[in-house]
Amino acid sequence: MRSPFRMRDRFNINNYSNLGQRVITAIIGAAIIIAGSIVSPWLYFVIFGLILGFAQMEFYRLTGLDGMLPLKSFGTFLGVTIFALSFLVGIGHLEDKYYFLIFPLASLVFFIKLYRKSDKKPFTGVAFTFLGIFYVAVPFSMLNVAAFSVDDTFHYEIIIGSLLILWASDTGAYFAGTKFGKTKLFERVSPKKSWEGFLGGAALAFLVSYILAQNFTALPDWKWLCIATIIIIAGTYGDLIESLFKRSIEIKDSGRSLPGHGGFMDRFDGLLLSAPFIASFLKIF
Repeated sequence: MRSPFRMRDRFNINNYSNLGQRVITAIIGAAIIIAGSIVSPWLYFVIFGLILGFAQMEFYRLTGLDGMLPLKSFGTFLGVTIFALSFLVGIGHLEDKYYFLIFPLASLVFFIKLYRKSDKKPFTGVAFTFLGIFYVAVPFSMLNVAAFSVDDTFHYEIIIGSLLILWASDTGAYFAGTKFGKTKLFERVSPKKSWEGFLGGAALAFLVSYILAQNFTALPDWKWLCIATIIIIAGTYGDLIESLFKRSIEIKDSGRSLPGHGGFMDRFDGLLLSAPFIASFLKIF
């Protein structure tokens, strides 16, 4: 009989290569997100609320490495509250007048900093607290807006479809860049990214958007094509901007929470810039 300790060691994800870890983590994470979004809007709410909370705490931890003192716990609480309000308004459990709660709650940041005697630059901490909300929490909240943008009903197809396109873009860029990458895309910020990778990611993203258009009827074909275009462009910039952020504080990954991918911000950086554009596009058009 095999020892359970040997079996556990055998299936330790750290025993796999970086690519192997990326694949395993991606499959497990995608399965949880997709299944949760399909099963219930409330399960989607819990899953993405947790992702938001982890990502925002990660952002505040990284700014702390650079000597900043944001309000980590309260800033994350504000971020999750904004996410919750946007979901509850979208699903019809709250009226949109409750959005006004955001402003007095956000004002409490100044009161809290006023009593932090050890802060030598309190307004720098205030600024980075709000930056974490704007950079991380608002994009996740805009996902809720996108999900309810069609007939005020939760459409998991929009969430899953957008993520599948984003993942396709990342995957295509990774493999095309690894195999054919020669022409640097933005060497000053991210030396490994190439135009060949960008084009490979774009090709796979458009292919996935076409498949989605044939199967997900919540949106017309042309809107899936537009969402793919938004994700290809804004998602790439999101990746570059996070690389710029990490380079400014001289780190490689935003964390170690997701084997093979780094942290939550590393995995969802493209979404942070794409989500506001997707939600605005769907609400306007």
